Amino acid sequence: MSSIEINKDTYLKWYESMLLMRKFEEKTGQVYGQQKIRGFCHLYIGQEAVLAGAMSVLRHEDSMITAYRDHAHAIAKGTHPNAVMAEMYGKVTGCSKGKGGSMHMFDKENRFFGGHGIVGGQIPLGAGIAFAEKYNGTDNVCVTYMGDGAVRQGALNETFNMASLWKLPVIFVCENNGYAMGTSVERTTIETDIYKLGLPYGIPSSAVDGMDPVAVHTAMNEAVDRARAGEGPTFLEMRTYRYKGHSMSDPQKYRTKEEVESYKAKDPIEIVKQTIEKEGYADEKWFEEIEAKIKGQVDEAIKFAEESPWPDASELYTDVYVQQDYPFIRENV
Repeated sequence: MSSIEINKDTYLKWYESMLLMRKFEEKTGQVYGQQKIRGFCHLYIGQEAVLAGAMSVLRHEDSMITAYRDHAHAIAKGTHPNAVMAEMYGKVTGCSKGKGGSMHMFDKENRFFGGHGIVGGQIPLGAGIAFAEKYNGTDNVCVTYMGDGAVRQGALNETFNMASLWKLPVIFVCENNGYAMGTSVERTTIETDIYKLGLPYGIPSSAVDGMDPVAVHTAMNEAVDRARAGEGPTFLEMRTYRYKGHSMSDPQKYRTKEEVESYKAKDPIEIVKQTIEKEGYADEKWFEEIEAKIKGQVDEAIKFAEESPWPDASELYTDVYVQQDYPFIRENV
């Protein structure tokens, strides 16, 4: 059982947060099609319950790190939607000053540490953040997200071994949406129950229904309690699904429309809405007000991004080295 109660307020927050992620990503896809966002772009549509269920457990002081499907993670962790959209536009008001784009969000204030383009590259970094928390004597945790394709990286095994040995306060979360880019899990691994990869390292591991924020909340609560108590890492395989392609350039020929529709039938936002209606937590007027509020937030984010300035050319030389007078940067070479 969860030590953090799931109540009316929890459901209302889940609905609002998931709807914001969904509408933000839908608008992102639209403006990408208008070429206002360039480069790669990976949408999170369908996977919102994984974040909603986690955020009802985590504290602001806890850290989060993930791969390049990161817009929703940044928003969930507290980054303002304006800063996320501006970052994708490449504007100086973005959370990474327009230098990171869609794949490299970063927000130190809200303890969101990326946004990493190297597949699996964030896994050892997440353990490192957890090590820092333990070294400094806090009870903060680090949640390290990865896709199902990243678990094939050797760094995962090295990190699992060290995290377990040192009992680091890290929760490893595999967002298993069934496909590493366009290749199904069944075609890439002999062990399709991904959570079992943590067991040889003595890490408590389990599969979770990633389409259900209640299941996510409950599993994350147990994992966070263990980490805060100094009992070490947990590995959770969140079985979820993305409705869109791996990226905006994905023709999605590797799966059927029927498969996609079968997952949409258990859409987490609709399931939460049905519970709210059934329990009488809110009426239709509330839903209409939330819809209008989120539409306003998304519209504001677009307006903010489009009206924000581009970075000055001098920004090419900032945020590169910690040392401000680094001697090997020369002008007019």
